[in-house]
Amino acid sequence: MADIEFAYTEAGVTAPVGIRAAGVHAGFRKDPRRLDAALVVSDGPGTVACGMFTKNVFCAAPVQVDRELLAQHAPRAVLLNSGNANAATGEPGLAIARKSAQAAAHALGLPDGEVLVASTGVIGVELSWEPFEKGIPALVEKLSKDGGHDAACAIMTTDTHPKECAVRFTYGGNEYAVGGMVKGSGMIAPQLATMLCVITTDAVVSAGQMQAALAVAAEHSFNRIDVDGCMSTNDTVLLLASGASGVEPDKDEFNKLVREACASLSRQIIGDGEGASHDIRITVTGATSEDAALACGRAVAASNLLKCAISGNDPNWGRIVSSLGTVPPEVAPYDSNKVTVDVNGVRICENGGAGRDRSEVDMTPREVHIDIDLNTGSDAEATVWTDDLTHEYVHINADYES
Repeated sequence: MADIEFAYTEAGVTAPVGIRAAGVHAGFRKDPRRLDAALVVSDGPGTVACGMFTKNVFCAAPVQVDRELLAQHAPRAVLLNSGNANAATGEPGLAIARKSAQAAAHALGLPDGEVLVASTGVIGVELSWEPFEKGIPALVEKLSKDGGHDAACAIMTTDTHPKECAVRFTYGGNEYAVGGMVKGSGMIAPQLATMLCVITTDAVVSAGQMQAALAVAAEHSFNRIDVDGCMSTNDTVLLLASGASGVEPDKDEFNKLVREACASLSRQIIGDGEGASHDIRITVTGATSEDAALACGRAVAASNLLKCAISGNDPNWGRIVSSLGTVPPEVAPYDSNKVTVDVNGVRICENGGAGRDRSEVDMTPREVHIDIDLNTGSDAEATVWTDDLTHEYVHINADYES
């Protein structure tokens, strides 16, 4: 087993064999310097696909179309655009999503149903057909093994940089990879967080195996980050397998790679939270169950008061325990008089009351670690990530449609 190696690579969505991608400016955005359309294609012999989507009732047209396509076909490509979410656009939005999927399939020489679609941007604005008419041929012409970075740039909205990751597994001369790209910076909450994400692999896997791996990976990554508590209409996570490596992976090995890739991408979202100056890791231990620990962590992560305090370099533990206390006892039973809270290694809350002076906490690092021990006698735990809220967050979202 000595030659098993898990290694991160610099390449993203095109790291696996049999995957090509491209990014172009098609006209969804006014600024010609901004790439705004992307295409990811699997050329492998055993392409299968699966996906997870937002639970928002106002789900966008591409989400509705992708659910239909995945239930009836075996898609091998994804067409994405930024600048317009195609959400809350009614029947015209559904028609344009279906038309763009068909047009991309025809341009690639694929049957109808084999191209998925995803959109991100402003909600409630009708999506024009002209950018697709220009962008689809340009994307097909530009497809390449080196196009992953441009694709990652093309799906950005308020992101300050593209987010990519790839993990490679080697053993006994066999090698396969899992790669991915994601966009997300604001409108981030559990239930996938707000993003478009495409993950790829060249492993030989079934759709069922991929769906199971993605569900677990998303639960421990995208479902455990929270920038501003706002759930999107467009959340989409797609996983494509080309099968081009010829390697049939061990189930646990494959699950681990998918989980590591999702963890990296979700962590990058937190690192690029809109206007954020701190990334906040909240770990709850000593809970009666993982669900209880997660509920407590999410309650603390959702506190705008705490986020503002952290922005001001104030480790206000009162805002931590007050949020913790909103979790119903039937969900997370614990004795408040036994709870401890450490911030960046300093115990500022001891047995439910004041601990060391919070002025002792060093708040200069980008990462702030909040460790909460419920001390129930059990050892279940969970970790969630969030950001602080700064003046810049307000400016970004006040001017978003301007």
